[in-house]
Amino acid sequence: MATTTEQADVQTKHHLGMGAIPHEHGTAFRVWAPNADSVAVIGEFNDWKPDANPMIGEERGFWYADVTDAKPGQRYRFLIRNGEQELSRIDPYAREVTNSVGDGVIYDTHSFDWEDDSYELPTFNELVIYEMHVGTFNGHDETGPGGFNDAIQKLDYLKNLGINAIELMPTAEFAGDYSWGYNPAQIFAVESAYGGPNGLKRFVKEAHRRGIGVIMDVVYNHFGPSDLSIWQFDGWQENDKGGIYFYNDWKSTTPWGDTRPDYGRGEVRQYIHDNALMWLEDFHIDGLRYDMTLFIRSVDGGTELPEGWTLTRWINEVIRTRFPGRILIAEDLQNNEWLTKSPEEGGAGFLSQWDAKFVHPIRSVVTILNDADRSMEAVRDAMMYCYNGDAFQRVVYSESHDEVANGKARVVSEVSAQHPHDIYAKRRSTLAAAMMFTAPGIPMLFQGQEFLQDGWFRDDRPLKWELEDRFRGIKRLYRDLIRMRLNMDGFSRGLTGQNIDFFHMDDGNKVVAFRRWYEGGAGDDVVVVANFANQELHDYRIGFPDNGVWRLRLNSDAKVYSQDFSNHDAGDNDPEPAPYDGQDFSDTVALAPYSFQIFSQDP
Repeated sequence: MATTTEQADVQTKHHLGMGAIPHEHGTAFRVWAPNADSVAVIGEFNDWKPDANPMIGEERGFWYADVTDAKPGQRYRFLIRNGEQELSRIDPYAREVTNSVGDGVIYDTHSFDWEDDSYELPTFNELVIYEMHVGTFNGHDETGPGGFNDAIQKLDYLKNLGINAIELMPTAEFAGDYSWGYNPAQIFAVESAYGGPNGLKRFVKEAHRRGIGVIMDVVYNHFGPSDLSIWQFDGWQENDKGGIYFYNDWKSTTPWGDTRPDYGRGEVRQYIHDNALMWLEDFHIDGLRYDMTLFIRSVDGGTELPEGWTLTRWINEVIRTRFPGRILIAEDLQNNEWLTKSPEEGGAGFLSQWDAKFVHPIRSVVTILNDADRSMEAVRDAMMYCYNGDAFQRVVYSESHDEVANGKARVVSEVSAQHPHDIYAKRRSTLAAAMMFTAPGIPMLFQGQEFLQDGWFRDDRPLKWELEDRFRGIKRLYRDLIRMRLNMDGFSRGLTGQNIDFFHMDDGNKVVAFRRWYEGGAGDDVVVVANFANQELHDYRIGFPDNGVWRLRLNSDAKVYSQDFSNHDAGDNDPEPAPYDGQDFSDTVALAPYSFQIFSQDP
C-alpha cells in the first residue's frame, strides 16, 4: 500500500473516471473496493500476471493504476485480495465484455464516428413508440438471437409504418445469449450477443438517419440475479448477502432475488447515475424507460424506500437539465401521479409513465367473451384518464412484453385462442389499437402487433415476418392510424392535442363516440365512433360538434384492410342542426360489427 504522501502525489496525475480509461499513453484503471487489502489489474497487456500492475489506494476505497501497455480491444480483470480471499472480478464499469462470465474489454468511448448525428426527438404529443426486443425482432430460429445489424435491416420498414421512436428492451449484458434483458449482469456493457457497444451505436445512428429516436429500458430495481461479478465484489458481505453494491439486510429482497442495489450508499448511487447518463452521452439515446419503479421506491410494493425515490429524482433532474427534450418514462403501474411531477414539486421527475388505467380495461373490453359484459364506461374512463392534467404524461398501449407473456398472450390469441387470425381477432385487436391511437397520450405498440403476431412472447422465438405479407392490409390499417395520429395529411390535428369530449356512451348497443381537438375547428376536430358489439348498426345517430361536411377518413371495415371485412355502407356526413349528445348537430352513421370510423373536416 502506498503512503499518504505517495497517494497524493500520484493523484495529481490521475485520469478522471471509473473502469478502463484509455488515453494517448495507455489505459488508466479505477475501481471501488473499500474492503480490499490490495487490488491489481490483470489482462492481455501483462500476460495476466498478478503482480505486474498493482493498483494504488485512493480515498474512500478507490484503487487506481495507469498501464502504459494497455490498449483498447484487450481483455482485463481486477484481482482483489481480502484476507485469505483472492477474487478475480469483471470491472463493474466495463463498457464491453466478452460475455457475462468472461472478461472486460478495454473500450474507447470516443472511437465511434457519429458523423453529423444531431437528431432531436419529436415533441411528446407527436411520438409513436414501437417496443422492440432485439433478439427476436429480426432474429433467427437456430443460429442464435438476432442482433443490432439484423434490426437495422428493418428500420426502413418501421419508417414506412410511421414509427418515430423505438423503445428497446434492455440491452445491457445479461446471462446467456437469450433473455428478455431484465436480468442485467453488467449494466455498463452492451449485450455481446447483440453486437456490443459499436453495434448499438450503429443501430442508433441508422435509426436517427431515418428520423427515428431510440429509448432504452434500464433496470435499477435489481441486478442479476445470476452472473453477477459485483456480488460480494471485494469479499465483504453481511448476512450472506450481496456485499458493497447491495443492501445486506431485509431491504435486499425483491421479486427477482436478494439483489436490490443499496440506494443509500453514495458510491452505488453514483454507479447508477453514471450508467443512466452513459446511455444519453455515449450512445446518443433519446430517453430512458425505468423498469418497475415500484421496487425502487418501495421494498415490497408497500414499505417505502425513500432513498430509492431520491435517487431517481436526482438522476431525472440531472437529465432534464442537461438533456432537455429527452424522455423519461416510468413503469410503475400504480397510477401514482407523483412519478410525473417535477423534482421541484417533490415528484420523481419522470416525464411520462406506462398507464395501467388504459391497458387493462381496454384489453379486457376487447377480449372478454360476451358482448353484454363489455363496459363502455370502462372504455370512457380509460380514454379520459391523465396524470397532473397532462395527457402526454402517460404511455397508452394494448400490448407490451409484460402483457403478452407470463400467462397472457397477444390480443389476437386472447380473442380467438384456436384461430387467432379469424375475423373476430382481426376486428377486436384493431379496435383496441384504434383506442390507443386516438386516446390522449403517447401510443406504443409491441413488435409484430401490426401484422397480427399471435401466441405469446418468448425470447427464443423470432417474429413471424411471413405474417407481415399475409396481413399486409392490417399493417396498412396501423399505418393509416399512425398517419392520422401524427396529422401527416393535415386534417387530424386534434389527435395531437390534449382534449377529449366523450359525448356518446351507449352501453346497450356497445357504441361510443368522442371528439378530440387541439385548438378546435376544421382540420383540427376529430370525431371517432366505435362499435364494440357483434352487430350491424344502420341509421345510428350520433352528435357532431359543427355543421358542414364531415369526411370519413378511416373505416376499419374497409376491404382494403382485409378481404374478411364487409365494406359496410359508410360515407361522409353532413349533419343537420338537430342537437344530440350535447352537440349542436347530429347525423346517422352505419357501423359494422367490432369496427370504428374516424371523421374530420377539410381545413
